[in-house]
Amino acid sequence: MSTSGEPAFEYGSLLQINEEATLAVALNDYLTSRSYLAGFSPSQVDQKAFKLLHRPPDPQHVHALRWYRHIAALQQDLNPESSMKGKRVQPPWSAPAGTDVPQLRLYNSLTRAKEPFVPQNGNKVTWYSCGPTVYDASHMGHARSYISFDILRRIMKDYFKYDIFYCMNITDIDDKIIKRARQTHLLDQYKEKKPQAAQILQDVLSARGPFQANLATTADPDKKQMLERLDAAVTAALQPLQAAIEGKAAPAVVQPLAQVLLENSKDLMSDFLDKQFGSQVTENSIFSILPNYWEGEYHKDMEALNVLPPDVLTRVSEYVPEIVEFVKKVVSNGYGYESNGSVYFNTSKFDACPHHSYAKLVPEAVGDQKALEEGEGDLSISADRLSEKKSPNDFALWKASKPGEPSWDSPWGKGRPGWHIECSAMAGSILGESMDIHGGGFDLRFPHHDNELAQSEAFFENDYWVRYFLHTGHLTIAGCKMSKSLKNFITIKDALAKNSARQLRLAFLMHSWKDTLDYSSNTMESAVQYEKFMNEFFLNVKDIMRAPTDLTGRFEKWETAEVELNNSFYDRKSVVHEALCDNVDSRTAMEEMRVLVGQSNSYIASKKSAKLRPNRMLVESVAVYLTNMLKIFGAIEGSEPIGFPMGQSQNVDLESTVMPYLTVLSNFREEVRKIAREQKVMELLQLCDVVRDDTLPDLGVRLEDHEGLPTVVKLVDKETLLKEREDKKQVEEDKKRKKEEAARKKREQEVAKLAKMKVPPCEMFLTETDKYSKFDETGFPTHDVDGKELSKGQAKKLRKFYEAQEKLHNEYLEMNRNGN
Repeated sequence: MSTSGEPAFEYGSLLQINEEATLAVALNDYLTSRSYLAGFSPSQVDQKAFKLLHRPPDPQHVHALRWYRHIAALQQDLNPESSMKGKRVQPPWSAPAGTDVPQLRLYNSLTRAKEPFVPQNGNKVTWYSCGPTVYDASHMGHARSYISFDILRRIMKDYFKYDIFYCMNITDIDDKIIKRARQTHLLDQYKEKKPQAAQILQDVLSARGPFQANLATTADPDKKQMLERLDAAVTAALQPLQAAIEGKAAPAVVQPLAQVLLENSKDLMSDFLDKQFGSQVTENSIFSILPNYWEGEYHKDMEALNVLPPDVLTRVSEYVPEIVEFVKKVVSNGYGYESNGSVYFNTSKFDACPHHSYAKLVPEAVGDQKALEEGEGDLSISADRLSEKKSPNDFALWKASKPGEPSWDSPWGKGRPGWHIECSAMAGSILGESMDIHGGGFDLRFPHHDNELAQSEAFFENDYWVRYFLHTGHLTIAGCKMSKSLKNFITIKDALAKNSARQLRLAFLMHSWKDTLDYSSNTMESAVQYEKFMNEFFLNVKDIMRAPTDLTGRFEKWETAEVELNNSFYDRKSVVHEALCDNVDSRTAMEEMRVLVGQSNSYIASKKSAKLRPNRMLVESVAVYLTNMLKIFGAIEGSEPIGFPMGQSQNVDLESTVMPYLTVLSNFREEVRKIAREQKVMELLQLCDVVRDDTLPDLGVRLEDHEGLPTVVKLVDKETLLKEREDKKQVEEDKKRKKEEAARKKREQEVAKLAKMKVPPCEMFLTETDKYSKFDETGFPTHDVDGKELSKGQAKKLRKFYEAQEKLHNEYLEMNRNGN
């Protein structure tokens, strides 16, 4: 056929054939090597040839028959009266009704409710998070925020596919830092002078006086307990030194004792020296040494925890000029005032504006002077500072520096930034007048974040500086608030010495990011077991995937078991998605993933018990999904498609490298075991067990022998395998010890029984002179120790014992007779 009226085949001899059968043969031969579907409408030649044939060609002329049917169909379409026309028109299409698609909702502290998350600018999300104040080691309370926000950030970036721009600050100018840096500097100076023992003793006693006075007036029970512990440590070191000095001991004895006292008294001495000489410390560089060191330690901790670094890191010390300009703008906008070289935020004036509101996050906390004073800092709550403010609710934007504090130039004189203004100026410089998300710990809501909001909205003259405020929950230690006085102060390094970064992250994932998390042995044991449960599943799937198969053999027929597991797989994925949409509910997501593994394990076990292979592609799909989810959560690093990475170093994947060799070893061992069983060579079987139980675990390899099935080879962390081996040995030793103990008790019982059997009934009561005074001729007691005749009830009871002993003794006599 033709689309342009050209002949589908040549004029000539074909159209001149009059006999229908001959034409069909010639037409078929012609179409054998030519297309008879060249267009969408019949040409004139097609129609002439079609009219010459009064019926379809014989089926043996297949090409001619197909051409004839095609032309006939087109002829019907062209005929307005044809009943076939309606059938060849596409019917109307109806779109499926579909179902509601879950939308991400986040708990917003600004509304205290879960709100639909809507970024301000398309898919881009601007996010600011309060970072550490670097004056000491980061602890698990800090990790609560760092790990939780890392989980949230990863899920929003890698699961929900938002384009996140993440900014975080480092607070390196702060009252705590100033005080700690000054005290550290003064104590180091004191030590450099190498004071003699007598001088150390005198100085510690001088420092102890105000310390004990402070201890006596401290009301906070936790703080009091901590101070008491410090005082006890000082007392313990004082007594030996005093005794040595009074006894005129040699310097070689006295000086080490003095150094112990100085070490135990460093907190007292630091405070004592600070009160005496703190005002003399003026060099700004002294106040940067401490935060520089602890910032470095913080970054090491974050790397060890697998917490992603921010896209932008801001340090207060680098933003002082921007902070000064920020304060100037707040003052020029009418919301700040200068007083004695300091600048304060006027909360009343701000709150009185129709388009502003002070304390959006915790309005009920306004007027909480304790919280406000903590927000101002230890060095800023003196009576003179408090009297500078127009209202107790006002807070410092810029603080005039006192002697012993770092300072920078400003229009109001030498000073330093207030705590709250730091975040506002830095976040504003990077993210502008409004950000999508601001994050921090729950305890920062008031006054820190409320003050940030107020001064930033005063600067930008808007009421939307933050759209979503996310606050992570508290962390408790075994149900108690973390406190050095309670000896439950746990640094991140301490925690990582007990558990891996992955286990810590799993523990956090198994709890809601916004609720209190209790860090305890039970919490961590749950995380360890979750990791082990997942790892065993991944190892089993890897073993299934290593079974040899050809290309088409991967695709196996699905039976009911496969359909059921697959249906559950998609159900679980749907529930995980709904959970993550619901305020990033990682706890439910983790539990659903655990359920999916449990169902997959049951499927694999049922297949193996029936001596059938599990469906490779189905279990692989489940394992890949779970691996990807754990990668999104930050619990798996690396590029392996399935499971936790094993031995990856210098871009070498240990599993793919060594598994072929281990498979050869395992197959060889299986053949050896088969021959040894058939020929009953027990020594060979024992050697194979030694390879499995003792040799390979030292190399991080686990062999699992299954009756009637190939040996399973798994690469497992070496420490895990060694612990498993020790636990197994311990169980076997306990079992052996219990068995020996049971045998010993049985022997003792048999010996005791035999000794009892030897006693004739006539002698059994005669030795009990503390109970009975008279006996009859058979040795049966008749009177008690006081000479009183036994009652009938007493006699009846004793008679039962007598008869029982008589029976035992007769058994003994019978045994001896038989033995003879």
